Amino acid sequence: MTEPAAPGRFRNLWTRAITGIVLVVVATGALWFGEWSFFLLVTLLAGAMMYEWCGLMKEPGRKKLTATVLMVGLMMLFSPTYAPVDQSDVLATAIIAATVGLGLWSIRLGIGYLYISFACVAIIFLREQGGLILTLWTLAVVWGTDMGAYFAGKMIGGPKLAPRVSPNKTWAGLIGGIAIATIVSLVFVQTTELSPVIIALAPALAVLAQLGDLLESWLKRKADVKDSSNIFPGHGGALDRLDGILPVAICVAGLTATGWLVS
Repeated sequence: MTEPAAPGRFRNLWTRAITGIVLVVVATGALWFGEWSFFLLVTLLAGAMMYEWCGLMKEPGRKKLTATVLMVGLMMLFSPTYAPVDQSDVLATAIIAATVGLGLWSIRLGIGYLYISFACVAIIFLREQGGLILTLWTLAVVWGTDMGAYFAGKMIGGPKLAPRVSPNKTWAGLIGGIAIATIVSLVFVQTTELSPVIIALAPALAVLAQLGDLLESWLKRKADVKDSSNIFPGHGGALDRLDGILPVAICVAGLTATGWLVS
């Protein structure tokens, strides 16, 4: 690689790295302490993601504010004040999301409300029912996928993964993401009591994380914006930072609830 090519290829790398480190420290700290610390972080991010989703849908300010307040209100039902999150809360979330969609006369907001709330309830469920290590592995797999995809895509390049949706993503990036996610899972199996089944799950979860990323890229393309917001320097908004975690959290929570990952 020649020196002139490096700055363009890894533009904003230091900004992304510093912001990423801060976000990881905050997330793992809240995860470690659990209960109110983790709940409040998830609730804050849920509200931010809902607000950004409304922006991508080009909704007026009144609906943005209403949907965001309703999202935060919904999350309060799953606070540590009440009983731990369980499977029945999934049905409650679906009913409330449908009600919000009807009340705001917007199917698009209803879908976003359902998607975001499901994922946030799922990650709280994982922390409460699956435990610290399983939740940390879930996050680490997505973080590893993002890092592997970013560096493999930049350094190798090659055929585009979905050029009409996200021109910067490549098949090499996807493979790099799968590789790092699998290595992360191997490390967890070697250093914790998690089942070796997580190694087999890693490639599928890496693909799922990339699909979540592509979904948000498609929404941004439809909205004709680069980022969902600019609250995280180098990373964009909450949706930009968490797009891969949303579907993965739902999947891992489902596997946990059915006994595949936690007996």
